[in-house]
Amino acid sequence: MANSPAYLRVEGVTVTFPGVKALDAVSFEAHRGQVHALMGENGAGKSTLLKVLSGVNKVTDGALRIDGERQVFTNAREALARGVAIIYQELTLSPNLSVAENLLLGQLPVRYGMVDRRALRKRALAILEELGEGAIHPATKVRELSIGQQQMIEIGRALLRDARIIAFDEPTSSLSVQETRHLKRIVARLRDEGRVVLYVTHRMEEVFEMCDAVTVFRDGRHIRTHPTLDGLDHDTLVSEMVGREIEDVYGYRPRRQGEVLMRLEGLEGRGVRAPVSLEIHRGEVLGLFGLVGAGRSELMRLVCGAERASAGQVVFAGEARRFASAQAAIRAGIAMCPEDRKSQGIFPVASVADNLNISCRRFFRRWGVFRHVARETENARDYIRQLRIKTPGPRTPIANLSGGNQQKVILARWLAEQIELFVMDEPTRGIDVGARRDIYALLYDLAEQGKSVLVISSDLAEVSSICDRIGVMRDGELIEVVPRAEATPERLLGLALPA
Repeated sequence: MANSPAYLRVEGVTVTFPGVKALDAVSFEAHRGQVHALMGENGAGKSTLLKVLSGVNKVTDGALRIDGERQVFTNAREALARGVAIIYQELTLSPNLSVAENLLLGQLPVRYGMVDRRALRKRALAILEELGEGAIHPATKVRELSIGQQQMIEIGRALLRDARIIAFDEPTSSLSVQETRHLKRIVARLRDEGRVVLYVTHRMEEVFEMCDAVTVFRDGRHIRTHPTLDGLDHDTLVSEMVGREIEDVYGYRPRRQGEVLMRLEGLEGRGVRAPVSLEIHRGEVLGLFGLVGAGRSELMRLVCGAERASAGQVVFAGEARRFASAQAAIRAGIAMCPEDRKSQGIFPVASVADNLNISCRRFFRRWGVFRHVARETENARDYIRQLRIKTPGPRTPIANLSGGNQQKVILARWLAEQIELFVMDEPTRGIDVGARRDIYALLYDLAEQGKSVLVISSDLAEVSSICDRIGVMRDGELIEVVPRAEATPERLLGLALPA
């Protein structure tokens, strides 16, 4: 429907925060029955625009028009009432409420002054069937669902409110292969129904497979809108996003490896149903690949002291260890960057400097007692420069940063510590191509310094391109460790899929 009048128009929209212009006179339009990709590096302004559409961010200048009418949203309720729904990368469900309650939150059916449970269940069942999730019971607590199922609940909420504009923010970053296929079918159906679908992603293959048009952002500005993808290629899109050519995002650097730093001997525990024996050398980047739920993260939680092992042991730097807590593992020289930044990685109400220094603060005390704020701030400034973290300053609330820049802050936290083994769980989840290259280069730097890096990833291209060896997990069991030279995508995926 690209020849029809635009249903959504963004006209010179500017959003300014103290010390930074997050959006600078951005203009583009999207049509009914169109999947319109929004592309750009972390911090380019995509999330800011979505928050404008949802009523979270206020427009400093410019206008937002829906079906020809100018809109000024002061809160999310007003945006929803006008048919705009945003499905964020970090989901906004209430985990302790039921599926039915989450679906109809804000519009629960009432009878005689009380919630009509029968009507609630009936409406929830209807939308679950429509989404192809009829096996989910409406009374199930949301916390018991997989990430993919939770995302379907978010989509169901949008459909129940008859949203005509639905925006997805990195929707496949935490989904399994099967869940991703299901999501793609849902997006195609939304397009066929004549809705406007805005699709924010860093995965190029999804853009070319699913989208009809693409708008590129850089540094808060509109760079270009491609009304059709005909003739558009990967390299052109990347260069528009980053302002420079990136020939090889992975940039693999071979290096000499040293002695074994860590050895797992028959390790078992929650989520790991078969004994795991594995070793990692100094100077090595070791990958753990598997589908969502394969047990990769659970294994590393045992290693890092976040969970207690039921059997086996960790031999680290020549000493048998069973860490009673994550703090004990950090003091020994093992740190983990978790997959879920929002709930496990950052303190959202604290500043960039506080998040970065939270672990290494003991190094910056006066007389061993009082905080040396000036030294903490300077330490934060050093890592902001080194890792090219996009932030107005060290005292900026970390919640104001993009996901990729939050990830860099978490990395900086452990670089400021005395860490020998870096465990990276989905290190580039939701991160743009330029920032990914920066992070890969940093991992190679650490390995070249004699550190060890363990990368947990469900991204097949990532593990096969940056790792020296790849361990493949399936159903809580380590199936095989494959050398880099033999780690073809076909072999890795064949090992990861159920027999």
